[in-house]
Amino acid sequence: MRHLPPPARRAPGRGALGAAVAVLLAAATLADPAQAAAAPAAGTAATPAPAPPMGFTNRDSTRCRAEFDEAYVKKIADILVSKGLKDAGYTYVNLDDCWAKPERDDRGRLVPDPVRFPNGIKALADHVHAKGLKFGLLAGAGTRTCDPAGFPGSLGHEAGDARQFADWGVDHLTYADCGGGGDAEQRYAAMSDALRATGRPVVLTVADQGANRSWEWDGGVAQVRRTTGAGTDGWGSVLARVKQNLPLAAHAGPGRWNDPDALHVGGYGMTETQYRTQFSLWSVMAAPLVIGSDLRKLDAVSAEILTNREVIAVDQDPKGKPGEIVASDAGRWVISKELADGSRAVALFNETNRPRRIATTAAAVGLPGASGYKARDLWTALEKGTAGTIAATVPAHGTVLLKVSADRKWSQLPPLLDTTTVGDAVARPGTTQRIASTVTNHGGAATGTVTVTLTGDDGWTARPVTAASTDRLKAAARLGTEWDVTVPAGATGRHELTLTTKYRSRDGLSFTSVIPVPVLVGVTRPPAGESYLGDQAPLAAANGWGPVEKDLSNGESNAGDGSPITINGTVFAKGLGVNSPSSVEYFTAGQCTRVAAQVGLDDEAGTQGTVTFEIWADHQQVASTPKMTNADAARSLTADVSTAETVRLVVTDGGDGSAYDHADWADLKITCA
Repeated sequence: MRHLPPPARRAPGRGALGAAVAVLLAAATLADPAQAAAAPAAGTAATPAPAPPMGFTNRDSTRCRAEFDEAYVKKIADILVSKGLKDAGYTYVNLDDCWAKPERDDRGRLVPDPVRFPNGIKALADHVHAKGLKFGLLAGAGTRTCDPAGFPGSLGHEAGDARQFADWGVDHLTYADCGGGGDAEQRYAAMSDALRATGRPVVLTVADQGANRSWEWDGGVAQVRRTTGAGTDGWGSVLARVKQNLPLAAHAGPGRWNDPDALHVGGYGMTETQYRTQFSLWSVMAAPLVIGSDLRKLDAVSAEILTNREVIAVDQDPKGKPGEIVASDAGRWVISKELADGSRAVALFNETNRPRRIATTAAAVGLPGASGYKARDLWTALEKGTAGTIAATVPAHGTVLLKVSADRKWSQLPPLLDTTTVGDAVARPGTTQRIASTVTNHGGAATGTVTVTLTGDDGWTARPVTAASTDRLKAAARLGTEWDVTVPAGATGRHELTLTTKYRSRDGLSFTSVIPVPVLVGVTRPPAGESYLGDQAPLAAANGWGPVEKDLSNGESNAGDGSPITINGTVFAKGLGVNSPSSVEYFTAGQCTRVAAQVGLDDEAGTQGTVTFEIWADHQQVASTPKMTNADAARSLTADVSTAETVRLVVTDGGDGSAYDHADWADLKITCA
């Protein structure tokens, strides 16, 4: 992987993802129990948020529907307590828009909606405080709030509104940039000064969807600064927010937290693996952990994710240093966060649609030189010893989160074993495909017996051609196994085999790791001559929003909801409409020579999208474009795909998220023998 140098730092100034890879099961309890998350640090008027705030917002679960009322807020407070969320650190109950009447009273004061909140805001805040929780409200930094109904904003009323908020017992103010009003820095500074003048410690959030780049000028105005647009409960949204927020690490720290918006764990728009990834990455980025999903529907798995004390401890670490990008290559990320005790939280993040091996070293993530290291998996609570290599095969959209530290007793720990295969296998029905696997011992001691098995669905068989077990795997040694995999005659499309590694440590502990092994089974190759590739059924397809569309643009939701493919005013009858991040793969059987297309962003997306297009022949990128915007005319993209078994069409988000990235492979043709 390409490892990146640490970013240059600038001083702040006021003027300018089962879940993780290799699901590990131990037959005995390891030493050193999981470290409990420290209680969130208490704020003061000078520093209201010494750690990233944790809590809940109703914005996505109720918005301004009638169910948003006093009874609902009290129920949320009860759930935070009864589900163990409060004990895990979630203390803020934040009310979004629509809590006030549409107009101020005759003395210019904000008035709570008497239907929603018949006992007023202070009584509700008192109820929340009585449960050991904190209370938050949303206000507008302009003349009106963001809801279409347009509730009163605080522009020109900062001192009076701040006094009201303090008198009511507000602990957190989400200050939304709606309603206009001139220079954003001045408007936020005015509310910041007004809140400080009350003497009450109130956390102030710049809720402007990152539009004003407040991280560049906020030298103490607010404690939380939104760096992204509003999040939604979908993988494309999470990926976009990660890519926007991660590069801004140098601008954040204690009392000035970068906010990629709410968590959606438990909203059921993503998989368990994706939810674990969001929670892992938010914690590594030292982001506020504010739950946006409906807590009334919280299931046991989601509660387990949200209350993982060790992952929360990474987020709340007193050093307050956000994680930084160590390496990023073809959707494989290494992110390292320095912790107060000198260790590193290391996230191995796989944004791609396939399992990928991700590797780094202790030195690369910033640890001092040592004979060896302890790596603790914060999702499985298992500890392993490594001489310095940090590696894992991470599932699609998954994250392995480790706490790594130098340890003099590292060689006494169970060794870190790394199981991997080489690429994706491509096969044909009824044939036998050779697949290779490797198990590497990165620890400081030999293992006991190591056994590897490869299994598949009914009709699939996998026979080891070389040794699939060893009585002892020495430190730094490898067990390489070749397998003959027989593909059923009726198989087609994408399948996953399961590679299972079992081993014993020298003190008798048993471990099992499981990784998926993708196999793509092709049946029909494109016809001889030149044809439209989009007319072929793909082997596999993944899309950021909605399905991949044939001969239409990507409408983001349902099949067929797009429009005629149009790039900068030019309409194309044939092609594919996708939304980044996207990957569409075709079986070519080594019989095709050329792929050609006119590529660009579709006119339906307006003016804000940015993407790059890539063509891959098997595992090699053979053509790509520079970053393209909606202002660009269609660009010709051609590639030599001779001898390739598969051709893959990839669209990335241009590094700034997937919003508006409606990309077209127009006039997409392939030439075959």
